[in-house]
Amino acid sequence: MEFIDELRWRGLVKDCTDVEGLTEQLKKQTVIYCGFDPTADSLHVGHLQQIILLRRYQNAGHRPIALCGGFTGMIGDPRPTTERKLLTHEEVLHNADCIRDQLAHFLSFEGDNAAIMENNNNWLGSMTLLDFLRDYGKLFNVSYMLQKDTIKKRLETGISYTEFSYTILQAIDWLFLYKRHNCQIQIGGSDQWGNLTTGIELIRKQIGDEAVVFGITSPLITKSDGSKFGKSEGKNIWLDPKRTNAYEFYQFWLNTQDADIIDYLKRLSLRSPEEIMELEKQMQEHPEQRAAQKALAAELTEMVHGKEGLEKALKITETLFSGSIRDLTAQELREGLADAEKIEIEDGTSVIDTLVAAGISRSKGDARKLIQQGSVQVNGDRITAIDTLMKKDEAFDSEFSILKKGKKNYYVVTFK
Repeated sequence: MEFIDELRWRGLVKDCTDVEGLTEQLKKQTVIYCGFDPTADSLHVGHLQQIILLRRYQNAGHRPIALCGGFTGMIGDPRPTTERKLLTHEEVLHNADCIRDQLAHFLSFEGDNAAIMENNNNWLGSMTLLDFLRDYGKLFNVSYMLQKDTIKKRLETGISYTEFSYTILQAIDWLFLYKRHNCQIQIGGSDQWGNLTTGIELIRKQIGDEAVVFGITSPLITKSDGSKFGKSEGKNIWLDPKRTNAYEFYQFWLNTQDADIIDYLKRLSLRSPEEIMELEKQMQEHPEQRAAQKALAAELTEMVHGKEGLEKALKITETLFSGSIRDLTAQELREGLADAEKIEIEDGTSVIDTLVAAGISRSKGDARKLIQQGSVQVNGDRITAIDTLMKKDEAFDSEFSILKKGKKNYYVVTFK
């Protein structure tokens, strides 16, 4: 299977400027780039498809460039509906440093196809307005730019000249990378098609028709139920362990719907097509085992959080669902139960009153029944005495206790 054919099988090809030419080009080592604007100090799972695509190209023998938009991040690619909030130069450069460190985890910087890291602030930051207008702006017809989807969608609601000019800046990036590294391919999500073709236009106008360059986009990841990919309980799933810990990250993938998991495996896993087809077969025959979800969750968690992060995620997962929480440290409990409902009580409050205050039981009578049925645990111990008290000196780190109802309903109890 040709590399481009495998990308198609994985659902990673939407538009390409010249499929036949690209297929031939990929038979020899080629430099390829993808850009990431530092609009936050961390990338999130929505960026993983392009990051892992760079890794795929590198695994196939090509040389990837990860470009951090330390300059373009101060403008931001036009949104479909509204202007982006402008960040300060200091904020963007800080974000760029953080993202550069994250991208370095996914690529190899050794060998004859060692990855390259670049920051477009290094060339755009010193460009004068006169340089921009005379050397580049003169080459672009406004009518041509108005045909770009990202710009066309904003004409009714309005678009500033700042965001209107973004596509030219991205084109300058590719021209610079072409001159410095002979970068012949740019990849991006389907929303980047207009920017990719603008880059090709600029390179050909500056270099000439002898410049051989290709743009290829991949479809954005969507969920089959129509909800937005990349969020859990309304929160972004970040690639920064300080923002999203290993357990939360693992659970995000583990909870993937059956209707989505094979698509995600094809797009995001580095497993071979044969391995993925085997996981698909297992899912169809034994969906309750969630083998495909576990495989993707483990692979991506280790990729982002390392082996230790995966081991911690697996330990917390197994313990919360089938073990004793006494086997977890206080920090592991904080991470594993970060989204659990929180209850604040006075030290010495009875378990019965705590159950009622938390809304777990409708009345003290209901609370007594739960305890008598053996359905309540405090800090991993099943409660049988109805006069049991919640005590701060028995809490984890003397800070919080864990109340559990039934098999998987956890509540974090803190003390006033």
